[in-house]
Amino acid sequence: MIINRDLYLNKLVSRKNNGMIKVITGIRRSGKSFLLFNIFKNYLITSGIDKEHIIELNFDSFENEKYHDSEMAFNYLKSKITDDGMYYMLLDEIQLLDKFESILNSFLRLSNVDIYVTGSNAKFLSKDVITEFRGRGDQIHIFPLSFSEFYNARGIDKRDAFEEYIVYGGLPLLLSQPTYEQKVSFLKNLFVETYIKDIVNRNNIDYEDELKELINILSSSIGSLTNPNKLTNTFKSVKNVTLSAPTISKYIEILVDSFIINRANRYDVKGKSYIDTPSKYYFSDLGLRNAAINFRQTEKTHLLENVIYNELLIRGYSVDVGIIPVVKKINSKAVRTYYEIDFVCNKADKRIYIQSSFSLHDDAKYQQEARSLLNVNDSFTKIIISGDATLSHYTEDGIMIMNIFDFLLKNDSLNIWIYTTYFALSMKEARKII
Repeated sequence: MIINRDLYLNKLVSRKNNGMIKVITGIRRSGKSFLLFNIFKNYLITSGIDKEHIIELNFDSFENEKYHDSEMAFNYLKSKITDDGMYYMLLDEIQLLDKFESILNSFLRLSNVDIYVTGSNAKFLSKDVITEFRGRGDQIHIFPLSFSEFYNARGIDKRDAFEEYIVYGGLPLLLSQPTYEQKVSFLKNLFVETYIKDIVNRNNIDYEDELKELINILSSSIGSLTNPNKLTNTFKSVKNVTLSAPTISKYIEILVDSFIINRANRYDVKGKSYIDTPSKYYFSDLGLRNAAINFRQTEKTHLLENVIYNELLIRGYSVDVGIIPVVKKINSKAVRTYYEIDFVCNKADKRIYIQSSFSLHDDAKYQQEARSLLNVNDSFTKIIISGDATLSHYTEDGIMIMNIFDFLLKNDSLNIWIYTTYFALSMKEARKII
């Protein structure tokens, strides 16, 4: 099955011939190689590039092991450049090539070579791209399938597709696993035999069992504020294991660098400053998250929040957890309290405040979700994304209630001014819909 990942193809096309090394990163099995060697290569051919001017080398193949040697690889790649025309060099699992930094930088000096590479997240992390290429690397990060990509490929009712998506996630190879047993087996084996082993081997981790337990704890606390000290106490009280806060911090950084989890930091909206700890953590793929805890906990409230967070990252937003300090008078005393906004989303000069709510079943629930948004004294867009709203609409408070499928399946859903003409309803009308 071919899934046209136009978002990432367009990113590659827009960077074509920009004089930098295009580095495709992402977790294993997210589709990096397919994007490069199928989708992008087909684009080059259909746009008129001669096949002889497309140089391919997969360092992960058995027949290409000899090219792990830097001199052999350099001579082979150089021999493919036979004229002054533009050549497109597509290299897979580049970290297996000895001295790959020097070789790529050598070809980068040639005016008629455009370079694209993929690397395993176990040895080729985002920080490595910055370090190794010293400003010459242009990173394109690929995520597992978005819900829109999954839904279009799956070809079933959107609600059924969503139920599958929040359990099994969006790794493309899952679409070729027809049964529940095959999906579960694929994810559990992939998580343990590939992701965990990669992380342990790369980082020389001594406490593999503790790393797995940390992943289990983070899996169980999606959308909850946590910090290393709190996690240390959890290990002591629940697992009777002593694991220091610095060690836990190190393991969390490794998981973030490996693209398995993402961190959302707290941001004081009124004070316009970040708060160091605690933070929230979300999984880049819910199938891997569920496999880590043996598919035991599938609370839709938290899974919905994780899906929304991932979609915002896919759309290019930086995402924080918002904190709103509010002073209330209780028994004639001024008491400071804090309201939380699930997501403060920024992109260029655009900001959006978003609350995630699995259900808005009555006015009390709406008031609970809207409270923090109504305490933000600015004019930026405010949205509540709901799992059960039947129609996207504005309330009289100026808050957009957005159906989860409108959000996920419409690329322009966050340009919500387009809804104004059609969905600006009174509060009375909104309550009927909710």
